[in-house]
Amino acid sequence: MEARNQTSASEFLLLGFSQDSVPQPLLFGLFLSMYLVTVLGNLLIILAISCDSHLHTPMYFFLSNLSFADISFISTTVPKMLMNIQTQSKSITYAGCITQMYFFMVFGGMDTFLLTVMAYDRFVAICHPLHYPVIMNPQLCGLLVLMSWFISLSYSLTQSLLILRLSFCTNWVIPHFYCELAKALTIAWILFSYTRITSSILRIPSTNGKYKAFSTCASHLSVVFLFYGTGLGVYLSSDASCWRGMIASVMYTVVTPMLNPFIYSLRNRDIKRALQKVLGRTIYIQ
Repeated sequence: MEARNQTSASEFLLLGFSQDSVPQPLLFGLFLSMYLVTVLGNLLIILAISCDSHLHTPMYFFLSNLSFADISFISTTVPKMLMNIQTQSKSITYAGCITQMYFFMVFGGMDTFLLTVMAYDRFVAICHPLHYPVIMNPQLCGLLVLMSWFISLSYSLTQSLLILRLSFCTNWVIPHFYCELAKALTIAWILFSYTRITSSILRIPSTNGKYKAFSTCASHLSVVFLFYGTGLGVYLSSDASCWRGMIASVMYTVVTPMLNPFIYSLRNRDIKRALQKVLGRTIYIQ
C-alpha cells in the first residue's frame, strides 16, 4: 500500500513551557528580550562588515552569512512561541508545523555548514598562511557559501517531503515549543581542521606567536563548542518535556544565536572599530 499522509486532524499542540510553574508573562518578556538582542546584535555585525572595507575578507564574509543564518534560525521558533504565549494558545497548524521544521532544518544546517567552512578558513590561514590569499579567493568563498545553501535547502526539502508521507493518527501533542526533526551532528571536518591547527600552533617557537595564532580562531572555537555542545544536549535529552531538555533546547535555539555577536566582537578589535564607526555615524545622522 502506498505510504501517504493520513492525518485525522489539522493541527498540533505545542506544550512548550505551559506545563511548568514559570509565569507566562515572565517567559514572554524574557524570550522577547533575547530575540530582540539576537536580531539587533547580528544585524549590527552584518552592517559593520558591509560598511567597513577592511572587513571584506573571507573570515568576515562567512561571519556575516553566519549572522544572517542566526537571525533566520531564531526567527523560525521564537515569534511563534511568543504569539502562543500572548494568545494563550498552544496550537500550530499541520502546514505550519511542517513549514517550521523545514526552515529550522535549513538555517540549522546553514549554521553547521558555515561553522565547518569557517573552520576550513582558519585551517588555511594558520597551516598555509603564504597561500591563504590564493586558496581563499572570492570565487571559492562564494562557492562554499552557495554550496552550503544548496545542500541545506535540498536536505531540508527531502526530509520535509518524507515527513509528509507519514501518518499521524493519535498523538498530536508535541512536548516542545517548536516542531523539529532530530538530526545527527557531524563535526568530522571541524575536528580534523582543529587537529591540524593545534599541531601547527604547537610548532611555533615563540609563546607570543602561539598566542597570536590561537587568538585568530578562539572566537570560532567558542561558537563551535557552544553550538554543538547545546545541540548535543538537546539530542541526548530523553524527555523533551522535562526542564533539562527544555533548557538545552533554549540554549541551542535561542541563547547560542544571541551570544554569537558578543563572542565575535568582544575580543575582535576590527569588529569593535567597525561597530564604533557604524554607531557613531548613526548617532551623528540623528
